[in-house]
Amino acid sequence: MALDQGTSSSRAIIYDVTGQIITIAQTDIELFLPADGWVEQDPEQLWHSILTVGRQAIAQSGLAADAIKAIGITNQRETTLLWERASGKCVHNALVWQDRRSAARCQLMEDDTLADGRRVAEAISDITGLIIDPYFSSTKLAWLLDNVADARRAAQDGQLCFGTVDSFLLWKLSKGRTHVTDATNASRTQLFDINEQSWSQELLDYFDIPQALLPRVLDSAADFAVADAEWFGAPIPITGVAGDQQAALIGQACFTPGMSKSTYGTGCFAMTNTGSERSHSQQRLLTTVAYRISGQTCYALEGSIFVAGQAVKWLRDQLNLIDDVSETQSAFERCQGDSQGVFVVPAFTGLGAPYWQPDARGLITGLTLDSSRDHVITATLQSVALQTTELMRAMANDGAAVKTLRIDGGMVVNDALCQFLADILDIEVQRPKDVETTAKGAALLAALGCGELTDLHDAASIWHLDQTFTARMPAARRQQLLEGYAQAVAQVLAG
Repeated sequence: MALDQGTSSSRAIIYDVTGQIITIAQTDIELFLPADGWVEQDPEQLWHSILTVGRQAIAQSGLAADAIKAIGITNQRETTLLWERASGKCVHNALVWQDRRSAARCQLMEDDTLADGRRVAEAISDITGLIIDPYFSSTKLAWLLDNVADARRAAQDGQLCFGTVDSFLLWKLSKGRTHVTDATNASRTQLFDINEQSWSQELLDYFDIPQALLPRVLDSAADFAVADAEWFGAPIPITGVAGDQQAALIGQACFTPGMSKSTYGTGCFAMTNTGSERSHSQQRLLTTVAYRISGQTCYALEGSIFVAGQAVKWLRDQLNLIDDVSETQSAFERCQGDSQGVFVVPAFTGLGAPYWQPDARGLITGLTLDSSRDHVITATLQSVALQTTELMRAMANDGAAVKTLRIDGGMVVNDALCQFLADILDIEVQRPKDVETTAKGAALLAALGCGELTDLHDAASIWHLDQTFTARMPAARRQQLLEGYAQAVAQVLAG
């Protein structure tokens, strides 16, 4: 059973040993926006949503709980939680990965140095593979320690635990017996040395974070914990964990250096497997742990876009332009993919790679009296693909040119979007039969961890192609769109 705790929803999917889905249960998750750029979630809702969908999936499947051989967990990354070791109660809402409240601190960090005189930005890049941005857990955790009453004292006394969502769920599922994470999630905290595969004391000192807060870091397929029998009706081993984007890379069977995937969920995240040697991006991409299995680390280059599917939800929930996300495809088709010069830059929570501008805000440009609802919807869909183009260019400039892109996530059920992706990227785009590859990746890791699968080759055999999309857009039209979008982004960056 895969437990997938995402930004917008939690789901549980039960698979048979061939990788076929037996049943799915899902529930939505609330976001709280207490101030401009602040994004929070209720930790108890995260926990109870996972408990609920896990129980529903088992009930729907008709299986006995002890028929579930193992659980795999995948999760929204960077989201930061701080809880009491004695009670398991969080001292504050979860600070979601999109939260930008530490932007001012990040600006100060750009000019800061460590005790040895090294620039902080250089050290963070060398040690963690990341860049300075509020996106990551480090400054979120520092904010909690500085702003929650008595938190720093309690942390120093060993009374608190820090974790990303996976670690919090493992704590809850094991009833506080286990405080662990995996290497992929650890690599997103900005506190983990991806070269040495251990917490960086140098960065812990810089952020003033006590070592006692931190979880133990395991491989992505390992004996993490046992879900207590109270939760699902039987004790179930948890043997696989990975952050959502790494889980999607695994679910897409991108096990060979050069293989790439792009996931279209709340945000959009493109990742290219770079093998056992970490890369050093010159294009402001992230170097991250793709997975660690049997003590062997595989690295990846990643480009992060903060808003993708969330822009479509914005069309529905804030602008009331659609009643259901499925309407976007018909709007796109009515326009024949032509937004009539309208461009959307969905920088609602800043711009991610390759700009990393947390203070940037969204923009709709090119509106005329002829612009219609369909043009705005089409431009919003196109913005997702146009942002992906920027990531693919950065990958190529870093020596990791993408020839074929495997896509997944809830948005890619939209054929019009998939075709536009192929058109604007001018590469082959492959959609698998199972587009929920994040959950599948977690299930594959669990199968590896419990011995149901022997190696990654076994896991790769479970991937099946649904459809290949190839470019058919004239080069002149492609260039026109890319230039128009570049001008729109320039307006955003100009403020």
